[in-house]
Amino acid sequence: MKNANSVFGQVLSELRGAAALSQEELAHRSGIHRTYVSQVERGLKSPTITVVLQLSKALDTMPSEIMRLFENEMRK
Repeated sequence: MKNANSVFGQVLSELRGAAALSQEELAHRSGIHRTYVSQVERGLKSPTITVVLQLSKALDTMPSEIMRLFENEMRK
C-alpha cells in the first residue's frame, strides 16, 4: 500500500512545479513556513485541512482538485 503522505507530497510538488513556483514562493503565498512545505513534499508531514486550503489558494486551484489528483495517484 502506498504511503499517503508521500503521495500527497508528490502531488503538491507537481502542482507547484506546474505553477512555476519555488517552495519559498509557495510558502510565502500560502502563509506556511518553507521548511513545512518541504516536509509535506517529502512525505514527512501530513497537512491539516486548513493547510490544504491555504496551499490550494496559493496554487490557484480548488482543494477538491488536489484531492482528486491525490486519489488518482493512490489508486495506481
